[in-house]
Amino acid sequence: MKLEQGQKLLFIGDSITDCERAKPEGEGLFQALGKGYVSYIDALLQAVYPEFGIRVVNKGIGGHTVRDLENRWQEDVVNQKPDWLVVMIGINDVWRQFDTPFIKDWHVLIDEYEVTLRKLVVETKPQVKEMVLMTPFYLESNEQDKMRQKMDQYGQVVKKIAEETNCLFVDTQAAFNVVLKELYSATLAWDRVHPTAAGHMVLTRAFLKEIGFNWNRS
Repeated sequence: MKLEQGQKLLFIGDSITDCERAKPEGEGLFQALGKGYVSYIDALLQAVYPEFGIRVVNKGIGGHTVRDLENRWQEDVVNQKPDWLVVMIGINDVWRQFDTPFIKDWHVLIDEYEVTLRKLVVETKPQVKEMVLMTPFYLESNEQDKMRQKMDQYGQVVKKIAEETNCLFVDTQAAFNVVLKELYSATLAWDRVHPTAAGHMVLTRAFLKEIGFNWNRS
């Protein structure tokens, strides 16, 4: 596994990461890590690699876009001094263009998204041991759906930046597409965005696969 003993693993993003985590510090007791994939990853790291002592921190905030991440980056990322940083952002950047089409101020168009995300990654990558970029996703099996099409475009931006900056990359949409071949999208997310427990497990598996997690380790 790519994680090393005693490292601090910080996740930042929107509501998918947030999942009712404790505020202001998303770590500690009593479901402080929330109810989503971050808590699953923490649980599996503790259960399968207990001697590694990985410290997991959740800095997701519901409704946030990459623009919001930039505004709180110093406090919620840099000041935290993580060894590993995991970023999954973009769903709201796209969603606001569809659920509030007339409130243009809330829209983060793809050019701004790419410039901002690249800036954050380039500035932060030298300060951490490893960085993981996860794509935004939309749980719609029809690839011709307009929001699904746009989300895929934002996902391609994430992939491009990951390749340019030598970050680890998790294609969450690809992971969901496998399950969507069998399950209707509402089974995994009633609104096609906020996953069920099964949906969060898809995210968990995709992340753990990228870091070389051994499920059969004894």
